[in-house]
Amino acid sequence: MTDSDLPYASLTPSQRVEADMLDSFDEELEMELDDDRLDELLLEVPPQGPVQQGRLDRRFYFKELFRLQRELVKLQDWVQAHKLKVVVLFEGRDAAGKGGAIKRITQRLNPRICRVAALPAPSERERTQWYFQRYVSLLPAGGEMVLFDRSWYNRAGVERVMGFCTEDEYEEFFRTVPEFEKMLVRSGIILVKYWFSITDDEQHMRFLMRIRDPLKQWKLSPMDLESRRRWESYTLAKEIMLERTHIEEAPWWIVEGVDKKRARLNCISHLLSQVPYGDLDQPNIVLPKREYHPDYLRTPVPDEMYVPDVY
Repeated sequence: MTDSDLPYASLTPSQRVEADMLDSFDEELEMELDDDRLDELLLEVPPQGPVQQGRLDRRFYFKELFRLQRELVKLQDWVQAHKLKVVVLFEGRDAAGKGGAIKRITQRLNPRICRVAALPAPSERERTQWYFQRYVSLLPAGGEMVLFDRSWYNRAGVERVMGFCTEDEYEEFFRTVPEFEKMLVRSGIILVKYWFSITDDEQHMRFLMRIRDPLKQWKLSPMDLESRRRWESYTLAKEIMLERTHIEEAPWWIVEGVDKKRARLNCISHLLSQVPYGDLDQPNIVLPKREYHPDYLRTPVPDEMYVPDVY
């Protein structure tokens, strides 16, 4: 067994802080890399030093991420061409990595086909509606994918733990949600549910990193801090939720999220396996000739309208 095969959780706190910082840098690199030049760029980049315990080699991670993202583009084209309706739920504790996984899934997809739904707390009016009503309006039409960054399972988690719903509302949710999801599946929706799982120690470390990183402090709300205090209450709520809503028509899938990079690759790979798709014949794209009109004179733009050349 090599160092890279050892579990990520065995890293020392300082190694995990460094790993989190590297992950932030890698995120920026992902945004800049171009698919066509990926292999060439990776060959030019020297090894990033020894691979820490439990960490994927970064060049291997990038190669796999881009390979999977190319498959996601194929999936997107298939969904659009065959008018499929896909719903993916992302649930898990705060800082479990849901947002990072969603970002990698949508990074190279068309936002008109694959969109993210992240609802705020319900308004006073929405609190008087049927609980599922505001989620129904976000469901996909044919040829669309919707990724829910938290979903109707808020009632089984944060609302239960924080006392935002009554006992009757909580029990009614569990009576309704299996039938609701069965109805969605019968209507032709492909429904996939992910729970991102992290350890107590890992959430503690990620919260500390967010507190210390001015670029990530916005991710910490008072509700997040309270959820940290109530770790055991959230654990109990999660166990009840999984037990009562893991149904054949819409099972739960657990993503081990302690290692962010492995979690992203595993989640994307699994998602691709849940929606049957294939290659489509793509039409040849021919760039049309630009029209030129001899009587057209371009109007000069005043200098003061230009953004200053700071760089």
